[in-house]
Formats: sequence, C-alpha cells, structure tokens
Amino acid sequence: MKRTLYTEDHEAFRGTVAAFVEREVVPHLERWEEQRIIDREVWLAAGKQGLLGLAAPEEYGGAGGDYRFRNVILEEFARVHATSLASSFSLQDDIAIPYIAEIGNEEQKQRWLPPMIAGELIGAIAMTEPGTGSDLQGIRTSAREVEGGWVLNGAKTFITNGINSDLVITVARTDPEGGPRGFSLFVVEREMPGFSRGRKLNKVGLHAQDTAELVYEDVFVPTANVLGEIGGGFGQLKAMLPLERISIAAHAVAVAEAVLSDTIAYTKDRQAFGQRIADFQNTQFELAEMHTIVNVARVFVDQAILALNAGELTDVDAAQAKWWTSDLQNDVIDRCLQLHGGYGFMLEYPVGRAYQDARIQRIFGGANEVMKLIIGRKIVGRP
Repeated sequence: MKRTLYTEDHEAFRGTVAAFVEREVVPHLERWEEQRIIDREVWLAAGKQGLLGLAAPEEYGGAGGDYRFRNVILEEFARVHATSLASSFSLQDDIAIPYIAEIGNEEQKQRWLPPMIAGELIGAIAMTEPGTGSDLQGIRTSAREVEGGWVLNGAKTFITNGINSDLVITVARTDPEGGPRGFSLFVVEREMPGFSRGRKLNKVGLHAQDTAELVYEDVFVPTANVLGEIGGGFGQLKAMLPLERISIAAHAVAVAEAVLSDTIAYTKDRQAFGQRIADFQNTQFELAEMHTIVNVARVFVDQAILALNAGELTDVDAAQAKWWTSDLQNDVIDRCLQLHGGYGFMLEYPVGRAYQDARIQRIFGGANEVMKLIIGRKIVGRP
C-alpha cells in the first residue's frame, strides 16, 4: 500500500539522514554497546546536521513543528538497528525539547532550546521512582519552597540519558495534600550542588543507552528553573505524554519493518533440507502474516502522526498506538528470530539484539496495562 505520509521534502531529508547514519552511527554501534554509553560527539554531529529539535519553533533553531521529519530519523535509525541511539534522541526531541518549548517561558526557551537543538545540552525527564513505576501519583520526591527557589529531596530511577544529561526535567511533589495539583516540574542542571548520579543501570537490552539512578539531596533550584506553573505538573505531564507514546509506536513499527526485511532476506539465502527456508509453506505463512500486520500497524501510526501534526491526537489514540505496536514489535521479532533458528539467538545477528532491545517497549512510556486502562475508561465513560 502506497504511503501518503511524506512529501518530497521529507524524502529528500531522508537522504541526509541516511548519509549521517552511515557516517556517524554505523561505525560506532558496536563500541557504544560495549562501553554502555553513547559518545557525546554524535549529539554534536547531529546538531550540526540539523537532526535535533525538528519539532521546535524556528526562532530557536528548530524546524517548525513537523513531526514527520522526526519519524524519518526513527525509520533510518531502525534500518541499521540503532535502537539505543533512537531511544536517547527521542528522549531529547520528543520529550525534553517539547516540554521546554510548550511549557517554558520565553527566558527558558532562549536559554535552553538553542544549545539543546545544537546537541550541546542533553535533556532527560525524571518521573519514575523506586516503588512507583507507572503510578505517577505515588511520586515522593519533594520540593520545599525557600527564598529564591525550591529545595528538592528524593530519588529517581530508570532515567533515560541519566548519565549524559545536562538538564533533567524533574517531577516533584510541592503540595503533599494537593492531589493531582500537588506536583510541579523543575529543570535541574548538571552542576547543581546536591544533585548526583547513582548507578548506571545494567539492563536486559538497550545497552548503549545510558539509564541511571538520580539522587537529590537538598538541591536548590532557583525560581527561574520552575517549568510551568506550580501545581500544574500532573496536567502538564498528561498533556505531553501522547507525543512520547506516538514516538514509541512509530519506532516500534519501524523496528518491526527492519527486522522483517532482514528476515525475508535471510530465509531466501539460508538452505535447509535441500531448499531455501523461504520455500517452506510454514515460512511463507509466517512472512505473510507478519507482512500484513506490520502494514496495518503502519497505516494506523501514519494517521496518528498526521493527527499529531494537526493538533488532533487524543490520549486514547496515543494509548492505542503505543500498546498495540509495542506488542506487535515483540511478536514480530520473536517470530523472525524463530525463522533464523540458532543464529537468531546470536547477538552478531541484528534480530538477536532487536529481541533484547524490544522488551522495554511494552513498559516505558506507561506500561501497556496502563494504556488499556486509559482506553477502557474512555469506552465506559469513566474519568
């Protein structure tokens, strides 16, 4: 089925991204996996190439808010199985930069957006805490108002870009009795006294993407670093989460497509019992099913991206896209690994790495069970 998501400008941009990937990404993928962190140099290279901040306003160096350009990058990263890099860049472009662009005041935008778009500052968002998971209302990190600002105390975990980040948008409780209005957002900067990194976490997958624990011990955050209104944090998070979830969905489909493409090529080349694996009926049935469901998912996600661009994407649309495609991604990769046989279990084959990297997709951005709860509550009319 012919895709209608992209214009000629998007496809021309794809060529730029593909060249960047071959030059700045592919030669370093193995080393990043081994050292368990991505070099900051690739951020600077991406900034110089104009690959960061594509959804940010043009006056700050962005491309004006067309999320289709971001999707081109996700697809090109998926093509070479640069999943860790895609995760790190998505955190910057689909979460950190949009939070500042949409919620920040003019001084904050001028101060932070240009260096983030240039790749000079790396962003993160700190929501999850030990013991809370997807339950944002269980957050215990506190912020106490003092003269000139706030003092933060607490701990966060599972923070993407946790080691490399220079700016961390931190969710803290500012009113213990405030319910949903009891949370606020603070931009914590790398060198603030009392702010430190804990462990760089050893994960099942996404080895090159730095995930860390963060510790806040009497961290003074000036009033100038409060993001949005005090007490508005929960509403701000809710408003921005659909963008993150569509990004996860778009990447899920792109990875499924890439792994399926690799698998089709493998089954055509690999021989067993005197014929190509592709010539067995079971293989053809498997490939037919996967090709169909990936195409169906692609159509839904493309439409969701268009809705996002038009400002019409709902939280239910995003939840549906996120849980369906992340489940699909895991299913497709598992079936593709089976078609590879024993070689699929070897990390030297892309399907093996894709298998271990994909599992988190069903958890982060809100666990898929939470996505179903969002959808179900809408269906039955519950808030």
